[in-house]
Amino acid sequence: MHSVFANGAQIPAIGIGTWTLKGDHCADMVAHALSLGYRHVDTAAMYGNETEVGQGIRRAGLDRDALFLTTKIWHTDLAAGDLERSVEQSLKRLGTDHVDLALVHWPNPNVPMEETMRALNAVREAGLTRHIGVSNFTTALIAQALAWSDAPLVVNQIERHPYLDQTKVHAACRAAGMAVTSYCPLFRGGPLFEEPAIRNAAEAHGKSPAQVVLRWHVQQDSIVAIPRTTKAERLAENLDVFGFALTQAEMAAITALGSRHERICDFDFSPQWDAP
Repeated sequence: MHSVFANGAQIPAIGIGTWTLKGDHCADMVAHALSLGYRHVDTAAMYGNETEVGQGIRRAGLDRDALFLTTKIWHTDLAAGDLERSVEQSLKRLGTDHVDLALVHWPNPNVPMEETMRALNAVREAGLTRHIGVSNFTTALIAQALAWSDAPLVVNQIERHPYLDQTKVHAACRAAGMAVTSYCPLFRGGPLFEEPAIRNAAEAHGKSPAQVVLRWHVQQDSIVAIPRTTKAERLAENLDVFGFALTQAEMAAITALGSRHERICDFDFSPQWDAP
């Protein structure tokens, strides 16, 4: 498995995202992904599926150290005490004594960044997580988080796909030694997969449009992608992106699609995003 190294963390470059996966189907998908060679599983307290993710992991029978497991703390649980309890409850649901990465899922302007970062550092110091990071943080919020964190932050997990230019955030993360984890990395397929830049590359390399888009992610500096699929047959396809390379021209043509600056995840609690 190809990995990204960031501030002491070794993160498998392709993981399975579990947002929207529920019940037995979630457990089945996680177990199947791990049987295919996935070693990175991403979940969150808000997803309501940590119990099933844990069931899938146990069913796969891997040594705990062979797996990189991420969970996230919801934005209503970022105050001192609340954050620690959230992580402890996540661990109980997952059936493990630690995760590899605990992330602030979304920033909360009503909780001081200093308080959140102290609590996040405390769960790391207590051994509940090996690494810490953030999600949906802008360049300004990354700077604030870094200023208040004693331990290095290893990841900013953000919406990232060819239709959304995240150059500024990516640069801020790299300057801090952080990786970027791309969620919704395939957009939602559909129109993206019909783009000539992607179709042409898929035909040239004998790969699917999804594989070309995922290759575009992992071929960049310190980028991890966590595609989520509801179809078991897509899991192997999404992992099989390391046996070919896109040309510079193909990479540039796909990157140029970012001028659309189109977001899927933009909510009333979202931060003020960086300007394009």
